[in-house]
Amino acid sequence: MSIQLSNRVQQVKPSATLAITAKAAEMRAAGKSVISLSVGEPDFETPKSAREAGIQAIESGFTRYTAVPGIPELRAEVAAKFKRDNNLDYAPEQILVSTGGKQCIYNLLMALINPGDEVIIPAPYWVSYPDMVLLAEGEPVIVECLADADFKLTAAQLEAAITPKTKMMFLNSPSNPTGMAYSADDLKALGEVVRRHPNIVVATDDMYEKIMFDGKTFATFAEVNPDLIDRTVTLNGVSKAYCMTGWRIGFCAGPLELIKAMSKIQGQSTSNPSSIAQKAALAALQGPTCELDEMVRTYETRRTWLVDALNNIDGMDCITPDGAFYVFPTIIDWLGKTTPKGLTLTDDVVVCEWLLEAAGVALVPGTAFGSPGQIRFSYAVSQDTLEDAVSRVAKAAGSLK
Repeated sequence: MSIQLSNRVQQVKPSATLAITAKAAEMRAAGKSVISLSVGEPDFETPKSAREAGIQAIESGFTRYTAVPGIPELRAEVAAKFKRDNNLDYAPEQILVSTGGKQCIYNLLMALINPGDEVIIPAPYWVSYPDMVLLAEGEPVIVECLADADFKLTAAQLEAAITPKTKMMFLNSPSNPTGMAYSADDLKALGEVVRRHPNIVVATDDMYEKIMFDGKTFATFAEVNPDLIDRTVTLNGVSKAYCMTGWRIGFCAGPLELIKAMSKIQGQSTSNPSSIAQKAALAALQGPTCELDEMVRTYETRRTWLVDALNNIDGMDCITPDGAFYVFPTIIDWLGKTTPKGLTLTDDVVVCEWLLEAAGVALVPGTAFGSPGQIRFSYAVSQDTLEDAVSRVAKAAGSLK
């Protein structure tokens, strides 16, 4: 018997990040020295208050089903977080807690997008946006954002991308993979465009909100454009700020009717997020910020060192990000060059494969983020590991002809 897979699943590409990670693991298993700078995961521990709350949840028997959109106290705390951090007024009923930020986005697309609806996605983009749009039978509209504009979508680009079929647009700030953040002025300019097109919903992915550098203030779309709050879904979670990637808790806020529809989708897919993880997330949101502050200071120091180090490598050019824990240098000047073994570097995918094999450094090609000619470094590793990795990359770059 031959199984015929659905058309939708055949449109989805495997995760480039996971593919690189798997190849690096194979090389390690074979005894090779490999440094992975490919995974977007903090290298700090989950806060003690959250760990203890998780343990307490288990020991007290809080291990059964909860309400699909999340336990009431967590939804109330998330609403308080949005008010405290972003000056956004949401009722707890306008909050949905999901199994990671990714599920929030998937719920949104499934609840909102009809076949043929267009979704504007600025590139570089987080790898899952286009594929999730395809799974919802929508049409991703990719808008290339260049380094000389700090990889950010401009108002003119947004206006040019809008058609009668446009239903939604994504914003991600600070960005994965670039680390660049939209300022309040940037968001005001985009808001002017959205205001002229009343059928567009804005999905703003703020997962790296807490990881901002150089004293810069984070701004989110609905905060800057309060009259558009009823057309905005604000997405966030505890994965990055609170080092809780494996706990799988994301959350979002938006118009009540849309949040209810997203909860309906969730109810027929995963039902509630983990009861234990919800208690841990509640403690994280209510807990002290000293561990978060230390993490941000550490990342800022690493970022400054890494940008300088990469810009000292011949043929590599790297702008300084505003936040998150990624840099996204261009390696266009390497393309067309030849390695000592005679391999011609034709594109960024080949570059990353070569660096993994020749230098033992796992990186992610910019093509995975819709930006060929770039590569992404994650600096969520120790400073010593970072220095070792950059030394290997510099040595490999110096061997090109």
